[in-house]
Amino acid sequence: MPSPKPEPLSPPLAIWLVNPLDDIPGEGLPAMRYWSLARVLAARGHDVTWWSATWSHRRKAIRTLPLGLHEDEGFSLRLVAVRPYEKNASFARMGSHKDFGRTFERLACESVAAGQLERPDLIVASLPPLEAPEAALRVGRKLDAAVVVDVLDLWPETFARLVPGPALLRGLVAPWILRGMRDRRRAILAGANAVSATTAFHLDAVASEIPAAAPRHLCPLGAYPQEFPDTPRGVSHVPETGSESAAAAPLECVYSGSLETSQDLDALVAAARKLSADGLAVTIHVAGTGGLEPMIERAAAGLTGSCRLVHHGLLGRRDYVRLLAACDVGLVCVRPESQIVIPNKACDYAAAGLAIVNSLPGELERLVADYGAGVGYVAGDGASLARAITALAADRRQLAALRRGGRRLAAAEFDRERLYPRFADWLETISA
Repeated sequence: MPSPKPEPLSPPLAIWLVNPLDDIPGEGLPAMRYWSLARVLAARGHDVTWWSATWSHRRKAIRTLPLGLHEDEGFSLRLVAVRPYEKNASFARMGSHKDFGRTFERLACESVAAGQLERPDLIVASLPPLEAPEAALRVGRKLDAAVVVDVLDLWPETFARLVPGPALLRGLVAPWILRGMRDRRRAILAGANAVSATTAFHLDAVASEIPAAAPRHLCPLGAYPQEFPDTPRGVSHVPETGSESAAAAPLECVYSGSLETSQDLDALVAAARKLSADGLAVTIHVAGTGGLEPMIERAAAGLTGSCRLVHHGLLGRRDYVRLLAACDVGLVCVRPESQIVIPNKACDYAAAGLAIVNSLPGELERLVADYGAGVGYVAGDGASLARAITALAADRRQLAALRRGGRRLAAAEFDRERLYPRFADWLETISA
């Protein structure tokens, strides 16, 4: 019999979340990790303050504080002034993160000294960027607060793919170029009171840099299956394999997320052209924004034949949920060298009950196989992606089975209604 759920600590804690990258309330977008965590902690009675930035990482636009946030959500939000940037891989972005760390540290200490904010008992800072946990550790020492570093991605390893030159030369040069960032990460993890991460891969990759006595916790990004219909569209009434109705029914696929070089978008466009040339009735929806948005729009405009490529841009939460609920297949088109392990899109697809077509090896590949939730394709190979989509269009019984597997995967591994209360339980023990 499971042990009873522990009650929140009394008195409530003052908890700061330091993350400038996630979407904030008021932007009309689906809740991400820090919004979800802030909600859970605030619902337990804790005094939660989320420190974010005035520049939206996803929308590449200036943001302002939403009205009535504390009344609606139960937590506070403070925006730190930073310079804008247009490209994710740029010196301007590095400068923006430097602004965030420096200004957050100053504002945090001044606000506590002036009595505007209560001294935090616990600070949770995301990595990336490096500047957020660096500043959090300095503030934690000054204000006597415990600091948890939350590892979301592997910095600086993710930048290795951006070093110019042949792969062999890049493998030799990248470690030298990125050594300073790696040293900074080691110092951050060595100074943390505890470390959390979104995947087992991330925890394993930095395990040697975490003090042996420091507690560790795994909390996937997750999603909300509760947002989607209980029975995915088309699962209950599936035409027979090879039947005329199966051949006539268009397959609805979706790619969601950033439109950047870390994503396998060239293969996505090549697959759309191949499917159209083969006469397969498929619609590929693209929901997101980024530097490769013009490329997607040109491909959509130039595509003729049976396959359609529809670019929706960055959708609000309601429209995003509606789009996923209307699709059959979710496309995880990500380059493995990006060091991304389980992206937000994979969690959302599973929650919506979509069959997952995945390019990533490792943790996500294993989960998809274990739950019978999808199939794989070879990253960078548009023909491979087209074959995977064609097979699902041809065998609707298999498609339905994979979609049910996606639901099982979401319920067992990605449900934030279970994951984030456990995360909150663990954070309360760190403060204690």
